[in-house]
Amino acid sequence: MASTSYTMAVLLFLSCFLCFYISQFAEAANNVSYDSRSLFIGGERKLLISAAIHYPRSVPAMWPGLVKTAKEGGIDVIETYVFWNGHEPSPGNYYFGGRYDLPKFVKIVQDAGMLLILRIGPFVAAEWNFGGIPVWLHYVPGTVFRTDNEPFKHYMQNFTTLIVNMMKKDKFFASQGGPIILAQVENEYGFYETAYGEGGKSYTQWAAKMALSQNIGVPWIMCQQWDAPDPVINTCNSFYCDDFKPSYPTMPKIWTENWPGWFKTFGGRDPHRPAEDVAYSVARFFQKGGSVHNYYMYHGGTNFGRTSGGPFITTSYDYDAPIDEYGLPRYPKYGHLKELHRAIKLCERALLNNKPTLVKLGPQQEADVFEDESGTCSAFIANLDDKNEKTVLFRNVSYTLPAWSVSILPDCKKVVFNTAKVGAQTSTIEMVPEQLQPSATSPHKDLKALSWEIFVEKPGIWGEKADLIKNGFVDHINTTKDTTDYLWHTTRLHVDANEEFLKKGFKPMLLIESKGHALHAFVNGILQASGSGNGTVSPFKFKSPVSLKAGNNEIAILSMTVGLQNAGSFYEWVGAGLTNVTIKGLKIGIVDLSNATWNYKIGLEGEHIGLYNADGSKHANWASVSKPPINQPLTWYKATVDAPGANEPVGLDMVHMGKGLAWLNGEQIGRYWPRKAPTDKCVKTCDYRGKFNPDKCNMGCGQPTQRWYHVPRSWFKPSGNVLVMFEEKGGDPTQIRFSRRKISTICGHVSDDHPSFSTNNLEKNIASLELKCPINMHISNFKFVSYGTPTGTCDSYVVGDCHDPDSTFIVEKIPLFMQRCLNKTKCIIELTKENFKTELCPGTTKKLAVQATCS
Repeated sequence: MASTSYTMAVLLFLSCFLCFYISQFAEAANNVSYDSRSLFIGGERKLLISAAIHYPRSVPAMWPGLVKTAKEGGIDVIETYVFWNGHEPSPGNYYFGGRYDLPKFVKIVQDAGMLLILRIGPFVAAEWNFGGIPVWLHYVPGTVFRTDNEPFKHYMQNFTTLIVNMMKKDKFFASQGGPIILAQVENEYGFYETAYGEGGKSYTQWAAKMALSQNIGVPWIMCQQWDAPDPVINTCNSFYCDDFKPSYPTMPKIWTENWPGWFKTFGGRDPHRPAEDVAYSVARFFQKGGSVHNYYMYHGGTNFGRTSGGPFITTSYDYDAPIDEYGLPRYPKYGHLKELHRAIKLCERALLNNKPTLVKLGPQQEADVFEDESGTCSAFIANLDDKNEKTVLFRNVSYTLPAWSVSILPDCKKVVFNTAKVGAQTSTIEMVPEQLQPSATSPHKDLKALSWEIFVEKPGIWGEKADLIKNGFVDHINTTKDTTDYLWHTTRLHVDANEEFLKKGFKPMLLIESKGHALHAFVNGILQASGSGNGTVSPFKFKSPVSLKAGNNEIAILSMTVGLQNAGSFYEWVGAGLTNVTIKGLKIGIVDLSNATWNYKIGLEGEHIGLYNADGSKHANWASVSKPPINQPLTWYKATVDAPGANEPVGLDMVHMGKGLAWLNGEQIGRYWPRKAPTDKCVKTCDYRGKFNPDKCNMGCGQPTQRWYHVPRSWFKPSGNVLVMFEEKGGDPTQIRFSRRKISTICGHVSDDHPSFSTNNLEKNIASLELKCPINMHISNFKFVSYGTPTGTCDSYVVGDCHDPDSTFIVEKIPLFMQRCLNKTKCIIELTKENFKTELCPGTTKKLAVQATCS
């Protein structure tokens, strides 16, 4: 027995020692450090390409697919902010469920074999409501945001520590064997630090010291923070960061935000950034010594509910990103950048282990060569001329570069990628409408015959009494504390029966000045007019004729916010709401109501009841109607519908509605407002050449900034889905449709001299075209195929003077490459003599153009 006990003791000791050793080895293998060239992870230099995906801007059911699509696009790292106001809605009360399940999101990234950058902030900006800081913190006595202020620092440190401890508990830091390789404190504070004087400088030092005291075992970063103290790494945010230099020569060059598109505001145009320019910026960054690059955003997602900031930021946060709002790859941007990432990775060893040699090839042409004595050599050749193509001589070989482009040569010989030559597929995306099918329990199949229920708000004071009575105006945000978008202002005006306008039939003029953001004006219960600011200027002046009667008139003004300020010096003090109300056209002259007695009511009665959720709706006095009223303001609508067919992502088409909020099964879809953009300053096609800015490539002039509103598939039940909308000013709910976001057509064209390569063999330089349908779809038909000199674009290809007749589909003969592609989700077509008559039209650069159908 003694011998057995001794043996068991020895085995137990060895087991514990082995566990300890494995644990220590795992931690050491994932240790993160850095020098002036790059991060070291597990002792190895790493060149990293990262993608921003914000967990609350999608839903948990989408997270695995988004991460998978990013990884397939050549991404190594997922980056996300942490959204303080979503996690701590009131002091000390924390929420990490649903879209805010941060540990679940990090675990999905880890399980995918990817790394993660955690930008704790906890100020984030991000076009997110109040910059991510809880509104309640503004009302803690003595608090001033983002400066050397004790209350702010107390709550900021509490939340940062909470997140750090949560990540430590699940061993998510790389020092514990997890995926988190970098953490960020604060965010873009360098722009505003001087506005806070000495308090700003000391706050920066305090934030860095507080972060370092967390002992997370991975480096901390501060973006756009030029005085970040060592060892905190200052990083770059911009459209271009090739000229950026870290604050200390011992630190690597990191780009935390490369903006591949831009955000939208209600009533604004639709900005786009060309794939060629995004690729150019990335290539230049790595050419000039960059080592960690992050796309902000790679998937923008959706500002569900009331989470958008700005103000006036749309519910869509699509951002023209490589993965669109609905989770589908955006071609050709996604495919072009995927090819770029593959080319850059072929250069990783040379880039990270050699100092570059700059070779001038012309006035605006240059090469950076990364070479060692062993023969490893990679080169980036850039043409900075933003107008003209140039041919340069590099190592006795001629290379032609389009304007504003970079060619990548992993072996210093062969071009495998040029940023301006897009060979990736494009796709035609349709929003295919479906009628709102009634629930299976209803016999009606026509939307207009659906049995609707409505609840109509009373303009002005609802309930038993006002929440506040005051002479003059209150600040909207200070009164609602952002518990709602809405604040009613109500007063009375007596009109003498002998007023001239009553006899002659003209109308007095109501004039209102507001700090923002929007309003609806009612007189005696009737909507008179609406007004608003915009994404550039929130304050506005409003005037409108109004109908007054003899005697007492009730004037009710519904003031609204459209997301709170999310950045700027002292931004928490930016207010909203009415500042001046007058009426012109009465005998006594201008009537100034600004100092009148105003009755205030916070929010809507329907919000107070909770009409948008099942429990609240049960206790409401909904009225059944055979046909919903059209163009009726202040109306809640409810309909029970089945889920749309098929499995594509879903958007709610609200183009025939006015402005309001929408929910499905109690989940917040968000604010809707199909406000139209101006009719000018848009382009039909965008010239990628030259520096990009958000106004360079605007589209969508004269169209609603946002027509469709993403409704995640996971929110639907097979039947019995309850759709609730609150319409502020009037619309036609019978015209509402669910639309399926469907990639119906895929196209591509590639020339036979297009840069291409085999990952395992750079000598195999065969141009090819990759076609790919979405998951669960396949290539079912070819609408156009021509090898030769076809012209045009997707949906408008035309056969050119040079054409291989055997490349065209005919009943009697199906080309070999078509046989291989039909009924496949993905297909690669190589421009070889086996597939095409490559000897056609000698001396002519030929290309393949293809248009196919996915089904």
